[in-house]
Amino acid sequence: MIHKPSQNYNERESDVSMIIIHYTGMMSRDDAIERLCDPEPPKKLGGPVSAHYLIDEDGTLYWMVDEDMRAWHAGESYWDGLTDINSASIGIELVNPGHDYGYSRFPIKQMHALIELCKDLKTRHPIRRDLVLGHSDIAPDRKKDPGEHFNWQMLAKEGFGLWPNDVNARDRQLASVYLSSEQRMRDAFTILGYDPEVKIHQVITAFNRHYSRSEEEELSSHAAAKLACLVRTKREILNTRP
Repeated sequence: MIHKPSQNYNERESDVSMIIIHYTGMMSRDDAIERLCDPEPPKKLGGPVSAHYLIDEDGTLYWMVDEDMRAWHAGESYWDGLTDINSASIGIELVNPGHDYGYSRFPIKQMHALIELCKDLKTRHPIRRDLVLGHSDIAPDRKKDPGEHFNWQMLAKEGFGLWPNDVNARDRQLASVYLSSEQRMRDAFTILGYDPEVKIHQVITAFNRHYSRSEEEELSSHAAAKLACLVRTKREILNTRP
């Protein structure tokens, strides 16, 4: 692990309970590190930003902000009623040019390093598996990262994030209900954690990026069944937590 300290942080207002995954969306690793460490970026770039960790494409890990401090990676965001996600989360940036600079798949060494980091974080923080999310999940009206190429299924196999592995007949029945009622669909997304105030097509796109590896603005019957399965899984997690 290489230490690249950023000055862009402040005090947390809550304990760590989430992991938020981003891509850097810049031309190079060095550009991303410079941006994440710059305390006074040009106005056109917005305010200062940071993350706790950055993982290069070859798996090299950079430590940028101490875990007990509040890094500035989530911005205006929401999940399951929580709005100060910076205070509640560890932010991890993955070096990737993003949609603006030739979006690419995430190398296996980078994914393995991410999994090992998540395992390490889990030893220090009580992070539920359903609270490992992407930037586009918590800000579907603003963000695309880590995007449709990110392998959420691989991460979920290691216990980080949800994946709809066991869609059943009841889930498929509920899929028809969701597709016939936007309000029922909206309610399901809200139970999962998505912001109820964001436009439904933006939520659907974020969901499809995460669970269908596409950028479709409409929910297919297959994706709707996945939504039902995920809502059921989340309810099971909440009912069984200590």
